[in-house]
Amino acid sequence: MGKSLIAFCESAGHKRGMQAVQLYTNEMMADNLLVYPRLGYANVGQRTEDGFKRVYFEKLLTPPDLI
Repeated sequence: MGKSLIAFCESAGHKRGMQAVQLYTNEMMADNLLVYPRLGYANVGQRTEDGFKRVYFEKLLTPPDLI
């Protein structure tokens, strides 16, 4: 389900002309920290917000006509 949701978000981003998709997760979510890079997301930073240690990821979107 999670991979399908991410694929939907990426597709919606393409349709809207977005250049990237960004997301974050808690540093304690070990599975997420492994899955997102496998899906092409790069770790772009970490910070503590509202007491939560967050890890930020970003994936650059390729224009559909270049895929």
